[in-house]
Amino acid sequence: MSAHLAKRGVVRRLAVGALAATCLLAGCQPQRETGRWQGYVEGEFVYIASPRAGELTSLEVARGTAVSQGDLLFALEDTAEQAAVREADQRLAEAQARLADARKGLRPTEVESLAAQLKQAQSALEFSEREAARVGRLVRSGSVTEEEFDRVNATRDQNRQRVVQLEAELATGKLGSRTDQIAAAEANVEAMAAARVRAQWNLDETRQTAPSSGLTFDTLYQRGEWVPAGSPVVALLPPEEVKVRFFIPQALLGTIELGANVRVRVDGAAESLPGRVSFISPRAEYTPPVIYSRESRQKLVFMVEAAFDRETAAKLHPGQPVDVELVDK
Repeated sequence: MSAHLAKRGVVRRLAVGALAATCLLAGCQPQRETGRWQGYVEGEFVYIASPRAGELTSLEVARGTAVSQGDLLFALEDTAEQAAVREADQRLAEAQARLADARKGLRPTEVESLAAQLKQAQSALEFSEREAARVGRLVRSGSVTEEEFDRVNATRDQNRQRVVQLEAELATGKLGSRTDQIAAAEANVEAMAAARVRAQWNLDETRQTAPSSGLTFDTLYQRGEWVPAGSPVVALLPPEEVKVRFFIPQALLGTIELGANVRVRVDGAAESLPGRVSFISPRAEYTPPVIYSRESRQKLVFMVEAAFDRETAAKLHPGQPVDVELVDK
């Protein structure tokens, strides 16, 4: 964050702190005749940061801009992340194709080729069997030698083994890959799918959206600036995070409870604003600071916070002085 922005943040905190101190030291005493206390508006800001470092290429909001949940706030340079997503898509498609191929077995033309070879081998086997039978008869009559008979039988046996071999290859070709090969291909697809999710997540991290609706309180970087990882870029003020703080003396602590209704009056407003007590501090404070003694107990106070609905909270501004009145339910 630049030095002038840091200084501006310090000045804003000092201003709110000074208002709170003034309220404690001077004005946060109960007005017993009216039942009112002085207080001030406080806001819990939501600082939207990018978990990744990069150049700020898009800033979609400005100070004072109202945003809704899911609206794009800013984006960083994402060329590398987009390339990683495209690569992951291609690797996943390749893995899915390999898995589909492993499940199919041989291509139809390859199966047809094996079937044709099997028919040829079967024809050769039939011929060699007939030849072996014919030569066998000639051997018995003495017309053919034993060597010729052995050669014909050997050819017949070779043709028989060739038929058995091709029948096995054809049956295997009609099946897919082995179970372990298919399992490996499936695991590879899952790994590529996980890599695709990771690449998309990295890309999404370069674009930050509003987690809730609210007011853009401040922007801390400009387009073209380098944003370190984890540095807030936009400060949002959701209406539900606007509250009023006031202090009551310990003697009146028993008269107020969580959920109690209050009315808040703002300078210049025609009507007071309704709210409810959302927090009562369990720790006592002194105003002004004095040594704890029985005589100073009347200066002991407790901080109380009041919350509002979204429509009412939108009318309040951090640092604004207000008057708070406890009302009946």
